[in-house]
Amino acid sequence: MQRDVLRALPLMLLAMTLIPAGDTAGKLLGEAGVAPVFTAWSRFTLGAVMILPFVARIMPLALFADWRIWLRGLLLAGGILSILTALRTEPIADVFGAFFIGPILAYVLSAWLLREGFSPLRVVLLLLGFCGVLLVVRPGFGMTPGLGFAVLAGLFYGGFLTTSRWLSGIAHPGALLLSQLVVGALALAPFGLLALPSFEARITALTFGSAFGSMLGNLFLIIALRMAPASRLAPFVYFQLVAATALGWAVFGTLPDGLTLAGLAILLLSGLATLALRDKR
Repeated sequence: MQRDVLRALPLMLLAMTLIPAGDTAGKLLGEAGVAPVFTAWSRFTLGAVMILPFVARIMPLALFADWRIWLRGLLLAGGILSILTALRTEPIADVFGAFFIGPILAYVLSAWLLREGFSPLRVVLLLLGFCGVLLVVRPGFGMTPGLGFAVLAGLFYGGFLTTSRWLSGIAHPGALLLSQLVVGALALAPFGLLALPSFEARITALTFGSAFGSMLGNLFLIIALRMAPASRLAPFVYFQLVAATALGWAVFGTLPDGLTLAGLAILLLSGLATLALRDKR
């Protein structure tokens, strides 16, 4: 099993870098005046087109008759739209720190709705992680609308993670990935098409870069999870916080302030401890 983890680890770390890289391109689009709803719609649409040739043969069309597939796709669409709105005004590391309320919510919802295991020590660690989110967001003490959208994105994502666990056994992972892209593309199409930007070279390149980074990151994540157990790879999800901070510094020249760095560190440590605890059980 250890050998499988070592083989999957490079793909996992690459996936956790490509996802915030796609959001970095999305932030650059927002700074160029492109509407977040167009960026979100183009990400879903281009992602679906890119992955279709690889999963078309295993994609059961009957999957779209299940209302839960639409709920899952709409939750992800709401999360992507919210995080792109947040990135228009906020540093990428701050946005990812607030966004990581999602895994905390997913644990609570999974324990409540899906009757998954409940551990008092894990709850303590999740509360510690929530304190990290509060240090990033600082509600009532300089919290901005942008960070509010980042928290909203995390709430949507927590619901998406819970429904993903709920539906994990109904279809091939590739089919589930394509279904969420198709649902998001259809749901956002009326709004995205009304917000078409002028397709100059830079805007076109960033649009494709945003979609490609997000799609390829999620595809590598699925491949990595097929190579090694999810419980062994789950702690590396928090590498997104490191990648987002590095990308924020490299692309935008911004670093989080002291309180935000403390919040990110608490989130990272509590997340790793929580997932390590899961691995021992």
